[in-house]
Amino acid sequence: MKDKILDLWNNYHEIVFSIGWKIIVSLIIAAIGLLITKGLKKLINKTSTGKLKVDDTITSVLRYVVSYGIFIICLIMILNVFGVNTASLLAILGAAGIAVGLALKDTLTNIAAGIILFFVGSYRIGEFIEFDTYNGTVKEINLFTTILETPDGIYISVQNSFILGTPLKNISRNGRRRMEIPVRIAYSDSIENAFNVLNELISLETRFLQDPPVQIVVHSMQDSYISIVVRAWAKIPDYWDVYWKHMRIFREKFEEAGLFIPFPRQNVHIIQERQLSIPSA
Repeated sequence: MKDKILDLWNNYHEIVFSIGWKIIVSLIIAAIGLLITKGLKKLINKTSTGKLKVDDTITSVLRYVVSYGIFIICLIMILNVFGVNTASLLAILGAAGIAVGLALKDTLTNIAAGIILFFVGSYRIGEFIEFDTYNGTVKEINLFTTILETPDGIYISVQNSFILGTPLKNISRNGRRRMEIPVRIAYSDSIENAFNVLNELISLETRFLQDPPVQIVVHSMQDSYISIVVRAWAKIPDYWDVYWKHMRIFREKFEEAGLFIPFPRQNVHIIQERQLSIPSA
């Protein structure tokens, strides 16, 4: 038995050493690739929290690129260590990639759309967007989908290709937003008095932006009331608090000032037909 083992060792020890060495080199390559990946990810994370303040959307995409890129490089290096002809392999993978690409064209479309959205920068992580019937705060952007959270806390995952082909509103991008607060007064009320009440309330609200200035306009003349609209600008974080507050205050102050807020009404006139009596002959 010992003789057989010695014969096998003498005949194949070079192959064993060769394979063992290749395995060790492959493990070293994999370990170095893992360390480089972790190091680059830490560096990318520091850029988003450090002095550079790189956008979270960019760092999210960079993490995906670094992970897949280093994995592919390490895989090719390991195949080269084992003597695999990577040039031929790449040609085969290229041909297979075409077939797979045709089968997975929708997935590849999403990847291409994600890259385009990344460079175009229509929205970033943390911004509130609206498109089609969807709206929400962007929580994550990856190569396939964009993750949103609606104001009522619902998780939404949307394909990047769908977003790219749909008109999109970015509510947060400009940092400010105009609100329109409607007020109704009766035809018997004074428009000047209504303007005075509104101007007084507006002067007390410090969250209204001074540039552009607040506008008070007579918007329309309806059948039973005059429509007045207050157009004011506020910062995005203050928008809804200011809007809801003044929807309530305008009503209260108008009533205190004796201004009537009418409801639509119609006057119905009932006409009764009289029956004519025909005298008998």
